[in-house]
Amino acid sequence: MGRNVRRAQALLLAFGLGAPAMAQTLANAPDKSAFSLFDPTPDADLRSFCTDRPPKANLPCTVDAGHFQYEADVVNWAQTQYGGVTTNTALFANPTLKLGLTSRIDFELNIDPVETVTTRTALGQMRFTGVGDLFLRTKINLAGPEGGDFQAAAIPYMKAPTAAAGIGNGALEGGVIAPISFALPKDFTLLFDPEVDFLRNAGNDGRHANIQFLGNISHALTSDVTAYLELWGQASEDPTNRSLQSSLDLSLSWIVWQKLPNLQFDAGAFIGLTPATPRIQAFLGVSQRF
Repeated sequence: MGRNVRRAQALLLAFGLGAPAMAQTLANAPDKSAFSLFDPTPDADLRSFCTDRPPKANLPCTVDAGHFQYEADVVNWAQTQYGGVTTNTALFANPTLKLGLTSRIDFELNIDPVETVTTRTALGQMRFTGVGDLFLRTKINLAGPEGGDFQAAAIPYMKAPTAAAGIGNGALEGGVIAPISFALPKDFTLLFDPEVDFLRNAGNDGRHANIQFLGNISHALTSDVTAYLELWGQASEDPTNRSLQSSLDLSLSWIVWQKLPNLQFDAGAFIGLTPATPRIQAFLGVSQRF
């Protein structure tokens, strides 16, 4: 994929690697392979509550069979200044809905019902508001479904072009994500999250690969609060618009009330490290399992 890929790899190594906290116990976890969407996992056997929020990282854990989970931005705002154009993007609600199909597989759907994109140039301002694109994913746990020292998963996904004009590019796109996590001493967790996307060229003359790299380290500050430090990089091989993006991501998640361990809130900020990356992205979110 050329020079941009090597530069992204170098950025990750230079900053250190760092992933959301995951269960590091359950060495003698029960066999739950018999449970399914129509024969749900009993509440007493549910694995620790695990989400793909708040960092950019995706975790290898899946939702238990027969259970439902949502993970949503309450609000998400980002600003990019690049090539003489200032773009502000705001998402509202932006839920990801997850349904456990088996002990190792869940199905996931994401669509933002209200998205606003505002661009400003020397010629003036334009604003677009409408629904976002529809993302369909399947997460397949390959190792460590109940936690432990090593976990791995594969997440193939597809994007359907449902976004309003001015918000999406109108293209059917997709890719695959492959999160891998390791338990470290002192209850730290390290996660790598490589991703390959196949996207339409900006000139609408074919497709290109978009490579993403991510390292994330997480640690529980208290029994209810977890902190995340992450370095993300992206190298676009679009022949008309090659670019390198990277960001330093800081976030927290917390359980407000121990009597509701399946309700989590989060907040964070992603700080752009290259001109093509959003200068700042800030958000508040909520997740819940049923």
